[in-house]
Amino acid sequence: MNAQVQMQQGQESKARKEGNAMREVYIEKVVVSCGGLGEDLEKSKKLLEILTNRKVNVVHAGPKQRIPDFGVRPGVALGVQVTLRNSDAIEMLRRLLGAIGNKLSRKQINDNTFSFGIKEYIEIPGVEYNREIGIRGLNVSVSFARKGLRVKLRHVKRNKLSHKQAVSAEEIVKFMKDKFGTTIK
Repeated sequence: MNAQVQMQQGQESKARKEGNAMREVYIEKVVVSCGGLGEDLEKSKKLLEILTNRKVNVVHAGPKQRIPDFGVRPGVALGVQVTLRNSDAIEMLRRLLGAIGNKLSRKQINDNTFSFGIKEYIEIPGVEYNREIGIRGLNVSVSFARKGLRVKLRHVKRNKLSHKQAVSAEEIVKFMKDKFGTTIK
C-alpha cells in the first residue's frame, strides 16, 4: 500500500514538472565566430557581416607574453564574433544546421551548450561564393537556458542558481529533435 502511494506521488510530481513553465528550455543565444590575423581577420569580419547583417565584435585575446613563432602578442585581435538572440538566433541556427545536414554528434553536446564547426561558408544554404572573402570556415556555439536565469545575471540582489536550473545534455537532445528535427549520432 505504501509503495503504491509513493509511486502515485512520483507520477504527480513528474506531471507537475512537465507542465511547469519555469522548466521549459529555450535558446538563450547563438554565437557565430571566425578567427584570423591581419588580412584574414578583415575577411572574417566581412563574412560575418554578410551572413548575419549585424555589427561584428572583434575579439582581442591573446597570451600574456609574446609568441613570435605564432605571430601573436598581448592585445592583438585574433578573431571576430556575432551574438544573436531571440528569433534571429533561431533563424540563423536553422540555416547553419542545414550546412551540416541537420546532424549533430553526441560529443558536441554538453550541459547548457553545444557547438559545431562549418568548414566552408559556401555550404550554408543560400550563401554564394564571394571572391573577396575566399574560402573560410566558422564556429557556432548555442547556449540554452531556463526562465529564471536573470537571478544569476542581474546586478541588484544577485543570487546563485540551483543545479536543477542547468539544462542537461539529454534535454538539449530532446529539444533539438522536437524543434529542429535534428538527428543525433
